Amino acid sequence: DWQPVCGQANTGGAIANPRAFFENNFQAFAVEAENGPTGLMTGYFEPEIDASLIQEGPYQTPLLAKPGDLQRLDLGEFDPSLKGETIRGRLEGARFVPYPDRAAINRGALDPAELAVAWVRDPVDAFFVHIQGSARLKLPDGSVARVGFAEKNGRPYTAIGKVLIERGELSRETGSMQTIRDWLAANPTELETVLEANQSYVFFSRRNVADPTLGPTGAGGVALTPGRSLAVDRRVHALGAPLWFEAVLPGDTDLTRKLMVAQDTGSAIRGAVRGDYFWGSGDAAGDRAGEMKADGKFWVLLLTALAAKQR
Repeated sequence: DWQPVCGQANTGGAIANPRAFFENNFQAFAVEAENGPTGLMTGYFEPEIDASLIQEGPYQTPLLAKPGDLQRLDLGEFDPSLKGETIRGRLEGARFVPYPDRAAINRGALDPAELAVAWVRDPVDAFFVHIQGSARLKLPDGSVARVGFAEKNGRPYTAIGKVLIERGELSRETGSMQTIRDWLAANPTELETVLEANQSYVFFSRRNVADPTLGPTGAGGVALTPGRSLAVDRRVHALGAPLWFEAVLPGDTDLTRKLMVAQDTGSAIRGAVRGDYFWGSGDAAGDRAGEMKADGKFWVLLLTALAAKQR
């Protein structure tokens, strides 16, 4: 069904008039969840941080590669009703057990000497690289490297902003990535406890930065485009699906309505009407992403031929 239209996508006519291409070949279907058509839209970005490819001087916090004993099981292979659900763990004897959590890994459950792909100056920077899933590394010699998501330990993801709100340290109105960073900087003795409240731990692989204008590679296998790539719940939405997005972006008063593409996923992105908007790389993108917490809607664009089958 998709191949003929995908074949048209790079033709002169489609490129010259993309709006007509989509209007002529697709129909929009509103997405609704149990609570209605409105859901949470947040933002993410690719940090740029100081790092080294070897452990030296101030660079003492590792970013780790995927361990060889980490396995992911597709539960749909065992029970069709669990299609799209996965668990991660490792074998201990004849038992498949959960993988070590963040606290255990921080305390030596894995050997950084064997697994480190880079070493970071600031442990808070390293933590937010885990949250964002990728980073550009500014190396001591002035060059730039990149790390991208390789796997995760499968433990539950807990937003530390929520932890600080529940503790009364931040309010829901003021909670943002920057206020979280400010609180962590002001409370170094509690840093480890708060960060380890998030049991999820991400592993990375080193990537080339062949074209610095391109974003990191998302779960869909293509480079992300700022303002056009959306992370979604892949249990609901197919990666590569075009979506019509509607929300008020940070700093705006009017609705933004635009075409986006489902190209990524995230541990916190759960639900039919739940999106994570990719802002790009660097501090400016991080500021916008950290501020974004909006009510939004989206419509999935189905091929006209597929839409006819839904009736």
